[in-house]
Amino acid sequence: MTTSLLSADNTGVVLLDVQEKLMPVMGRKETVTENILRLLHLSKLYNLPIVLTEQYPKWLGSTLPEIKEALSSYNPIEKLHFNCCDVDSFNTRLESEDLTNIILMGVESHICIFMTCISLLEKGYKIHVPQDAVDSRTDENWRIGLELMRGAGALITSTETVTYQILKKAGTKEFKEMLKRIK
Repeated sequence: MTTSLLSADNTGVVLLDVQEKLMPVMGRKETVTENILRLLHLSKLYNLPIVLTEQYPKWLGSTLPEIKEALSSYNPIEKLHFNCCDVDSFNTRLESEDLTNIILMGVESHICIFMTCISLLEKGYKIHVPQDAVDSRTDENWRIGLELMRGAGALITSTETVTYQILKKAGTKEFKEMLKRIK
């Protein structure tokens, strides 16, 4: 993969499975949730499209309330597949957005995030995975997921790196707004 900087005009967010019964067992749940909220705020400021999924919500519950509140609209794609690209409604929604870059975040790094990442790379998207906005139940599985994605061509990054790429410069109203979230 050729590394490229993110731009607000061709970047979207894919947020996987940040659900009520799943997040409490994650290893870095507080940090990951806060970083997801930061990136959702950035997405609102720049009107970046967001595709949200929920893994078997009858069993794992719905998206965390604080995440729902941060979304402009709550319209999750319910799934049983671990790989989102195996779900027709996911592909349809993503393809309608005309994106080059995808910021991929959520859980679990070594399962749904990893499988979806590989399929999105195969479809030609450039995938940016903020390591502090993805999680797994164990540190070992979190690291394995990140290593596998990096090896496949995803760019493993951070919430702050993603944020500043989209912001582009200081002094704007968006920069001042995000500065409140970063500090």
